[in-house]
Amino acid sequence: MSLYDEAVLVLKGYEGQPELRDAYLEHLAAHPDGMYKPCTAGHLTASALVIDPAAGRVLLTLHKKLGLWLQMGGHCEEQDATLEQAALREAVEESGIAAGLTLLPGGPVRLDRHAIPAPCHWHLDVQYAALAPAEAVAAISEESLDLRWFRYAEVAEVADTSVVTLMEDTLARL
Repeated sequence: MSLYDEAVLVLKGYEGQPELRDAYLEHLAAHPDGMYKPCTAGHLTASALVIDPAAGRVLLTLHKKLGLWLQMGGHCEEQDATLEQAALREAVEESGIAAGLTLLPGGPVRLDRHAIPAPCHWHLDVQYAALAPAEAVAAISEESLDLRWFRYAEVAEVADTSVVTLMEDTLARL
């Protein structure tokens, strides 16, 4: 099964955010290349909020290009067989936590569509949550300006509404 076909199945099975889910499915139906960065009309991305429930904290990256505190994530790549695989790959690459990082069961936590500047296009993000092992130590990647653990209560002070909502929805599933 192709990543495109798998993404369609994941989205059809996602019961939250029906209007946005349907917009993602319509986008994919209109753009067979909509899984990858070259699709200038917009493309799916996969991300994961890295959370350490034992310590009551989340790991955020200060995005190099956007200058915002965000969850780990990025573009799907040809070697990704599933959206989950893409989200976990991005989480490992950007967090530096290779051992013990696992996705929260149950599929995507949220969807978030946002414009990306220059060249302007849309990211249709499929958002997961990744559980970090207790006492996990993060290591910054070249894609980040900074990487930092934040207590749950601190996230709203540094991140935008989409990250706060992703955290809240993740916590509701724990």
